[in-house]
Amino acid sequence: MAQPHQNTRSEGRQFRLVKFFAYASFIVLIIFSFPFSVVISQQAKDILMKSYENYALLLGENLDHQVFQNFVLPVTARFGKVSLREKQQSEWMDTIVKNTIHSFNIDLVNIYDIGKGVIAYSTDSRLIGKKARETVGYNKAVKGLHFSRLVSGSDDLWGFGTEMTAGGKKKLRTYIPFRGANPYTGKKEYVLGVFELIQDLTKEYQSITKLQYLIFGLSILIMGLIFLALLMIVHKAEGIIEERAKEQRELESQLNHAERLAALGQMVAGVSHEIRNPLGIIRSTAELLGGTPDSDETQKGLSNVIIEESSRLDNIVTEFLDFARPLEPNFQDCHLEEIIRKNLLFLQPELEKEKISVHDNLNGRSFKLKADPQLLYRAFLNIFINAIQSIKSGGSMTVNVSEKKGRYVVGIEDTGCGISQEDLSKIFNPFFSSKEKGSGLGLPIVRNIIEGHKGTIRIESGEGSGTKVIIELPKG
Repeated sequence: MAQPHQNTRSEGRQFRLVKFFAYASFIVLIIFSFPFSVVISQQAKDILMKSYENYALLLGENLDHQVFQNFVLPVTARFGKVSLREKQQSEWMDTIVKNTIHSFNIDLVNIYDIGKGVIAYSTDSRLIGKKARETVGYNKAVKGLHFSRLVSGSDDLWGFGTEMTAGGKKKLRTYIPFRGANPYTGKKEYVLGVFELIQDLTKEYQSITKLQYLIFGLSILIMGLIFLALLMIVHKAEGIIEERAKEQRELESQLNHAERLAALGQMVAGVSHEIRNPLGIIRSTAELLGGTPDSDETQKGLSNVIIEESSRLDNIVTEFLDFARPLEPNFQDCHLEEIIRKNLLFLQPELEKEKISVHDNLNGRSFKLKADPQLLYRAFLNIFINAIQSIKSGGSMTVNVSEKKGRYVVGIEDTGCGISQEDLSKIFNPFFSSKEKGSGLGLPIVRNIIEGHKGTIRIESGEGSGTKVIIELPKG
């Protein structure tokens, strides 16, 4: 008897360990949530910068082509040389550049004359003629390589800021070589100048910063919810441990009850056999006395009463025997809809007498299963008879069969008087009956049959609101 108590104490120590683990996990998760959100947001920033860099390179290639083909070549042919100080050439270049970058998200375009080291053209006229600063990006573009750099914190678009710092505007500065084509080979072998493209990423970076805080906040929230869930589980587990002893006593009580029922079944079986033999003699004697030529009407009436009551007692004895020693199902291929239809056909006179309408979804459908058709017929017959007795007169009964995860679900619903909640908890108890002449073994026998088929049965009802019986049966 000491073993369950020792198990309970051991489980209590285990759950205290779980509680400690919950607190420790919450602290660790909080510590690592911020670095995690920083890493995620940094990856997002890198992806954003890379996408805008590719965007700038694509636009740079387009500018290279448009300026060389539509400006350098025609101007050289017409004027002999390129001189952007001349108004006509300057306006021509401005038109080409602005038409090229139209609809693109570009803040500024500068074109450097690498021979003179100045800005030869800019979409901001204030910058034209300013000396180029030989930064890493500029020098790489002169050598034919592209380069991008993120800068921040300056309102002067031409001012060269430092690497991104907290606050200020965030801009991506991209340097792209402006190449000229070899007139003989057509290949772009010469660097004629440098394109400088500036894109404003301030809004995008602000969105990523907000995302970073959102990730951190959500991480804390999720960790908090997980922590609360763990605490709830621990508290629930502690409650379960406290109830273990009570549940154990209840299980022992149920076991004792089952043992008593088994003993009762044996006794009922023995008594039923002893009753059935003299009951058959009484019935046959009554039939003999009622059939003698010299018996009067009174004797015949009494004989009929004895015969009728003997039959009723024989049915009760049969139910006792079926409850005491449930029949083993004889499994075979059969059709559920045929079993139900046979029941309804057998009960049709009673249904018409009580003016009960029946609705079902069996038309044209087949529900094949392995079962004992005789036992299932008896189980459904008991349920249908209960429904008819509950409805009394002028009601309806609905039978629906459906399939669910390899099982058939049969729903039988009536509009009868229903069952009170107090009686609903007792209806499967042996010998419990709300009928005057019931033995109280009908539904227990039905449950034995259904469970013998590895199925389940449950009843939903309320006083005055009808009853619904739900039966689930495996297909095979």
